[in-house]
Amino acid sequence: QLQLVESGGGLVQPGGSLTLSCGASGHTLEYYPIGWSRQAPGKEREGVASVSGSGGGLNYADSVQGRFTISRDHARGTVTLQMNRLKPEDTAVYYCAAATPRDYEDIVLGRTDPDDFDYWGQGTQVTVSS
Repeated sequence: QLQLVESGGGLVQPGGSLTLSCGASGHTLEYYPIGWSRQAPGKEREGVASVSGSGGGLNYADSVQGRFTISRDHARGTVTLQMNRLKPEDTAVYYCAAATPRDYEDIVLGRTDPDDFDYWGQGTQVTVSS
């Protein structure tokens, strides 16, 4: 059973940057497909970015393409979401999720649907405001 922990949220001005990190207590996230999702008040959960088990498969929502970067830190066994040029509409609770790898696609391509992930963190608040 993975216990995911997110860190790095906070308050930032529009145009600024934040880096979120996802790790697992007592485990490495190596080879687990990982996804970041967010949920703003009154809105449905939205998948933001995901990375395959190998780290080579990267997927982004249109709303963050070109501004957010998801990557693996193989040495630490963690996953990072670098968020640049933040906008007020990026304000939300951000969640890290992991899936037990089942097949070739999990290792090479990753998963994009938040409903396909098995483990979730508690979330970290990101607020973009002047």
